[in-house]
Amino acid sequence: MTTFKVAVLEGDGIGPEVVSSAIKVIKRVGELVGVDLIFEKALIGGSAIDQKGTPLPQETLDLCLASDAVLLGAVGGPKWDDLPTDKRPERGLLGIRKALDLYANLRPAKVYEPLIASSPLKEEVARGTDFIVVRELTGDVYYGEPRGIFLQDGKRVGINTMKYTEEEIRRVVRKAFEIALQRRKKLTSVDKSNVLEVSGLWKTVVEEEAKNYPEVELEHLYVDNCAMQVVRRPSSFDVIVTGNLFGDILSDEAAVITGSLGMLPSASLGEKYALYEPVHGSAPDIAGKGVANPIATILSCSMMLRYSFGLTKGADIIEKAVEVVLQRGYRTPDIHAEGCIKVGTEGMTEAIIEVVEELWH
Repeated sequence: MTTFKVAVLEGDGIGPEVVSSAIKVIKRVGELVGVDLIFEKALIGGSAIDQKGTPLPQETLDLCLASDAVLLGAVGGPKWDDLPTDKRPERGLLGIRKALDLYANLRPAKVYEPLIASSPLKEEVARGTDFIVVRELTGDVYYGEPRGIFLQDGKRVGINTMKYTEEEIRRVVRKAFEIALQRRKKLTSVDKSNVLEVSGLWKTVVEEEAKNYPEVELEHLYVDNCAMQVVRRPSSFDVIVTGNLFGDILSDEAAVITGSLGMLPSASLGEKYALYEPVHGSAPDIAGKGVANPIATILSCSMMLRYSFGLTKGADIIEKAVEVVLQRGYRTPDIHAEGCIKVGTEGMTEAIIEVVEELWH
């Protein structure tokens, strides 16, 4: 039997609750598909600060480096807001991304038919939306040098440098093409090559890589036009690949189309390592109440099965189970509507596992 080791970083707030739920689901799916999943916990974020004095203890990093994938809950909360920036819980997440060289962030945006009324878009526009934003995560204006605020002729000048190397572009673009191959075989590359030289290089590298993926339909959009088209024709997109800055903005725009952050998973991939986490935060106001929506974390585990372990059937079953449970009217408080069945974290988890077993048989 194949064995996969998963580093589990529950984090803060509702993190432990939603991670526990997701592990129950993925463990059951592992049993059904015939793989052995081993989970080992470590500290990150505020809980790590409280117990170890640092948001990312060395033993946590060592565990992640020795695992096949990392599952993260959420970090942060008002309790640690007054700490210096470099000591706050979020630094643990940034540190782990850097240490694992996670250069491609995947943010799915899917509108579920039973929740379509939650989308801010008209139903006929939102219907059928199911795409992924692949955002380059380790380069661009966030990391370029020089950067800072300088004095020039006695006046302050703010400088950030938008910079990409050919290889930084190539590796994330390849990842996006590979993902498109597994989906509907359409890739949209987003840049600003009519104004920015760095985007000109981006577009050139994308065209070069496209020759290796003739099955994938490629389109280029300027970022401002893409931002408009995502709300105008969201169902026409399959995979969007773009740089760090543009991806930061577009993935948040895509998220709001779905109508609920509690439904959105994410993955951060590198050549060797990968980290999976829900898009939502630690929600300390509902922590410990048993009402948190576990679906985003459960779907993050589905992404783990697909992208880290190559278990497509297991991933498909989890995603289908979530759809069926929503169709049957089960809702956690954050997505509840009149006439639906209100359940807590545990109730939603049990309902999904029940459907997973139905679908398997």
